Amino acid sequence: MTLSIWFKSFSGEAAVATAVSKSLAHFGLTVRSDESVFHAGDCCLAAISAVDATVIANLEKLSRSFHVVVLSAPKSTISRESRWQLLHAGAADVLDWTDDGMLAEQIVARVRRRLEIERLANDVSIRQLLVGDSPVWRALVRRLVEISSFSGGNLLVVGETGTGKEQIARALHLLDRRDHKPDLVVVDCTTLSPELSGSELFGHERGAFTGAIAARDGAFALADGGTLLLDEIGELPLPLQAQLLRVIQEHTYKRVGGNVWHNTEFRLICATNRDLEQGVRNGTFRADLYYRLADWILRSPPLRERREDIPLLVRHFLEHAANGGSKVEVDPSVADYLLCRDYPGNVRDLKRIVMRLHARHVGPGPITIGALPADDRPDGAKVVEPWAEPGLLLALQRALDQGIALKEIGRAVTNVAIRMSLAQENGNLQRAAKRLGVTDRALQMRRANHGGLTSD
Repeated sequence: MTLSIWFKSFSGEAAVATAVSKSLAHFGLTVRSDESVFHAGDCCLAAISAVDATVIANLEKLSRSFHVVVLSAPKSTISRESRWQLLHAGAADVLDWTDDGMLAEQIVARVRRRLEIERLANDVSIRQLLVGDSPVWRALVRRLVEISSFSGGNLLVVGETGTGKEQIARALHLLDRRDHKPDLVVVDCTTLSPELSGSELFGHERGAFTGAIAARDGAFALADGGTLLLDEIGELPLPLQAQLLRVIQEHTYKRVGGNVWHNTEFRLICATNRDLEQGVRNGTFRADLYYRLADWILRSPPLRERREDIPLLVRHFLEHAANGGSKVEVDPSVADYLLCRDYPGNVRDLKRIVMRLHARHVGPGPITIGALPADDRPDGAKVVEPWAEPGLLLALQRALDQGIALKEIGRAVTNVAIRMSLAQENGNLQRAAKRLGVTDRALQMRRANHGGLTSD
């Protein structure tokens, strides 16, 4: 398979690109300098000879779209502190250019790993299960793919209610390459009563207790060869935590009322909306169990951190509601409402609203605001201006979610409007001022003060 990588030299040395290209060619990796042939998520090799504020800013921008591996240019020294700065700026790794052969092998290995992760993350079945294209969501999907495909450790998924923790578990189970694996076994720890929890988890023998008229397999037996999800693991009482620890450590268990040890091999996923580390500190969750089940930790982001995924999720839920029937869209007013609404229940909350909209919609055409139930309608203070496009609403909502002050938001919007007006009028100050409804003098002062980057 022919591989290619985009090369960008922050050092400005043309000889660096030539040397890198020559070394990698022996391994079937083609180096290109044209960014246009690459897509979001592809690999980029960035050569850096020194780390400064400009390099960090450029790397932050570059890493939003590409998987960046930083290469320390020849005869340059990047300090340990600077290496961490590069990682925090978005670099996937930092490699030293010491031995050409070893460097080439390192790069090729990382490119191949990235390609495999991208292939699996973009599989149709995974995209249908984990819907979203926002950077934060795609990063989570890629990390899940890597955890699933290149490790066998237990996974702890943390996040607020309704953020898709069970969907993440189902995706990991789907990515499992084992043959003849059983269906994902899900145990809701909030429903486990002290009296019946042993039977639910370990199974029981006939006659083990009143009503046990036949032997029964528990969750650990059913998950043998597959995946077990313990949902809301933070609700598990301490006595059951101790029993669970033994099974995770030894992969053996006894049925209730039995004396025979049974073996089980399963991949464990635990999900919770609680802070288990805080539980360890206050004694409500066993430390030894926490470190056994948290080989890997994934945080499922709340919907407010991935609002750009809302249109995709709405479309997905509407298709699900249509159940093979005629597909229906939402009109711009409904789309704006859904984009800017608060979702205390996250994706589950959004799905509830979309299902209600679909149920109330009648006739041809898109879903209109009349389909919105009265108790879901915004009050007058929340109605937006008719000229506000979804992109602007999304940017404003994201700023509010991040706690950015109104003054800063106003300054940013004003600056963008000034630049756009000047561009539309080809730099003509008088026409731009007229378009903005301000005097020439006011616009000139704004432009002169920090290049137009302020507002009153």
